[in-house]
Amino acid sequence: MARNESLVALNGTQISYIGHDGTDIPEFLGDTYGHFARRLDLSFNLLRSLAGLEMFTALEELIVDNNLLGNDLLLPRLPNLHTLTLNKNKLTDIEDLLEHLADVTPSLVYLSLLGNEACPNQLVSPDKDEDDYQRYRYFVLHKLPQLKFLDTRKVTQKEMMEAQARGAFMKVVKPKSEAPPKETRSESQPLPYTPLPRGSRDAKNHKGNRG
Repeated sequence: MARNESLVALNGTQISYIGHDGTDIPEFLGDTYGHFARRLDLSFNLLRSLAGLEMFTALEELIVDNNLLGNDLLLPRLPNLHTLTLNKNKLTDIEDLLEHLADVTPSLVYLSLLGNEACPNQLVSPDKDEDDYQRYRYFVLHKLPQLKFLDTRKVTQKEMMEAQARGAFMKVVKPKSEAPPKETRSESQPLPYTPLPRGSRDAKNHKGNRG
């Protein structure tokens, strides 16, 4: 146990398990800290799911930037969670995720999705413009109308009115998969993963990433 705890940075009710290439949430983390942790930072790991998070029943802030979380991401019900950052993961289609968050995180007011394909920000998608990003914001705010802060920007009253009126029609189109030309006879080879610029977060006391 002492060896495991040496991997954890503890500051009061703030727990950090960062940069250990973990593929799942270690069982000892929930057993040891789950009952009192208010803030959990699991950034810079290799997480593909958040199984084990149900042990953190009092969680208010969750930071899981720079992982491998995809469209099948599921969270347990976290009634006190107000801050969630999922910057630089593998999210390409967020509609199901947003509906899931509306159900399991009723107190959520801050969400950041920068650095994912589903977030058409110019930092990571040079072919996208501000209009693309604004449509994405309208769609997210339509699904999660309680948000006060999305990515790096505060939600304005004008945005919220527009989201209520037209947000349902602003769904972000899932990026097309890269494919070889039809005349290519060999089997398609997976494209190498290119790290995206770091996402940003400037709320609370998180030492966020700035692209």
